[in-house]
Amino acid sequence: MFVLVCFDIVDDKNRRLAVKVIGEYGYRVQKSVFECTGINEQQYLRLKSRLEDIVDSLDDTVRFYYICSGCRRKVEFIGIGDPPKDISAWVI
Repeated sequence: MFVLVCFDIVDDKNRRLAVKVIGEYGYRVQKSVFECTGINEQQYLRLKSRLEDIVDSLDDTVRFYYICSGCRRKVEFIGIGDPPKDISAWVI
């Protein structure tokens, strides 16, 4: 499973906590964007649950975008950075 996680979190403390949590499942590609590759459904549900405990649903937003393997090969970018990593498994 390849999931792009994007967030806009107002509170600095909550943002730092969210970055730490998401970083356990993927890698940061922009300040508020992470690519989580090779996670399974159980890991995804755990990530989502942990973020629900951090995020203020009245002020913040977290979005999860599933990217299929065919679309992942079509990801383009301009500037610094690397193409999406194809990691088959993360150790959590």
